[in-house]
Amino acid sequence: MRTKSNLRLCVLFFSILLATSQSALRTVVAQTDWPSWMGVNRDNRWNETGILENFPVGGPNVLWRTPIAGGYSGPAVAKGHVYITDYATKDDVKVDNFNREEFSGMERLWCLDEKTGKEIWKKEYPVKYSISYPAGPRCTPIVDGDRVYTLGAEGDLYCFDANSGDIKWSKQLKVDYSTKAALWGYAAHPLIDGNNLITLAGGEGSHVVALNKMDGQEVWRSETAPEQGYSPPTIITAGGERQLILAKPDAVASVSPDDGKEYWSVPYEATSGSIIMSPMKVGDWLYVAGYSRQSLLLKLKSDSPGAEEVWRNKGREAISPVNVQPFAADDVIYGMDQDGTMCAIKIPSGERLWSTPDPVDKDTQGSGTAFIVRQGERFWLFNEKGELVIAQMTPAGYSEIDRAKVIEPSNLAFGRKVVWSMPAFCNRHAYIRNDNEIICVDLSK
Repeated sequence: MRTKSNLRLCVLFFSILLATSQSALRTVVAQTDWPSWMGVNRDNRWNETGILENFPVGGPNVLWRTPIAGGYSGPAVAKGHVYITDYATKDDVKVDNFNREEFSGMERLWCLDEKTGKEIWKKEYPVKYSISYPAGPRCTPIVDGDRVYTLGAEGDLYCFDANSGDIKWSKQLKVDYSTKAALWGYAAHPLIDGNNLITLAGGEGSHVVALNKMDGQEVWRSETAPEQGYSPPTIITAGGERQLILAKPDAVASVSPDDGKEYWSVPYEATSGSIIMSPMKVGDWLYVAGYSRQSLLLKLKSDSPGAEEVWRNKGREAISPVNVQPFAADDVIYGMDQDGTMCAIKIPSGERLWSTPDPVDKDTQGSGTAFIVRQGERFWLFNEKGELVIAQMTPAGYSEIDRAKVIEPSNLAFGRKVVWSMPAFCNRHAYIRNDNEIICVDLSK
């Protein structure tokens, strides 16, 4: 009897071990993908090894190039496919700053072969733009299981079959929620949370909505704001609860991701509603900032959902990001300030430790852009000039290791040519787009 009992225990043990190993393997495989904005964990961390230390002479090898049209959206890479959105139009859409004009065209989702860049399928739908910076969609596709979700610049939300491109469901957020697109369009990347897709919508009582990701039916709606704003929603855990944090145009608010019930709200406003970054939890603190020279630090309650203001609007001491998500390491935030310099600030004091214009240009330019990704102990930056930069950033300062030009800037901003699109980093490659093409860059050692 004891022998049979021991045998059953051994079988159970090895069954659990096998299931755990298979689960771990699936996790490792998933970690090599870049299925949504800021990567697999939405944290701008590139968790691969075997990456080159310096660029070869003449720059890294471009494995493939595929023609596409305009857009600011980054690529998503999953299960051997690359997904990218664009806007095909015959109109001249190089309009920047605060101008609204009308354009006609087609928003498109491309599914490309990850190894070759060849088209697997493409879906498109007609859209009239009446927004500023109308080059194309802003939001990176989200790949979740066998589905891919896209949000267009005018609020067209789609769920596609990731393998065939068949439309599973769609919504027109402006129509469904009786609103209009903000000046710079729908730019807040949606978020998958369990069975729900959470997105900014707009309208009375529906600043943010949760939709069933399988059929698109509304699960809950919450909050009212002057317009959608541009800050992607984020989920944190604080005060013993999961909290969905929203940087609205007129407040920073926390609601339950389960039912949308508000936990707390702190009034906060940036010029023209331009809070672009997603709020960042750094230890017990929550940081958010926007244009112009606006910044806010909140202390999160530890025993229940709540927050109290620590300081606001430190001006040039803090970081006011315009269109690049900062990166937090320990108690230091690294980010691009609105004047085009890379800065480091200490939390919770808000003290600026250092700043440098080096990632973009020696000559500081307003709204200078360099997207930030951590890989091991190094940072990879992709700047608006189409350059990949390898750098070290610590509380003591910024040190450049190497840089290489990989793609041409193709759009207009503040009188200069720029490329403002977040790359995807996975499979020891970088997937980078401008308004003419998407490329795959080999970064393997």
